[in-house]
Amino acid sequence: MTANRDKSFCFSRQLRLLTANDYKTVFDDAQLKVACPQLLILARRNSAQHPRLGLILAKKNIKQAVQRNRIKRLLRESFRHQQHHLPDYDIVVMARRGLGEMENDAVHKLIVKQWQRLCKRAAATS
Repeated sequence: MTANRDKSFCFSRQLRLLTANDYKTVFDDAQLKVACPQLLILARRNSAQHPRLGLILAKKNIKQAVQRNRIKRLLRESFRHQQHHLPDYDIVVMARRGLGEMENDAVHKLIVKQWQRLCKRAAATS
């Protein structure tokens, strides 16, 4: 995978947090936290050679399924494009109220800014 990693922008199974235990590990021992009013990102160093993404979009915060699915698509797409710049962390992105009402372009700009903040904090801790 490391040879292909430089060229591949896929979002394969190995780039996802799949089990409840994966999420629990990040929640129990989050080494980095990046927050803004619409998003909370928790991250923990992993042993893989690549970042992994998990998404939590609660119905409580984003009422309509259409909006939750749209936000998930935008977050996955952003991660897919940024994966080669992100540190080797397990990352959980949690949506907060107000994210569902934002336009696609605003969500994209917000998440790119949060990825940059995450990278900066990861570099400072290592």
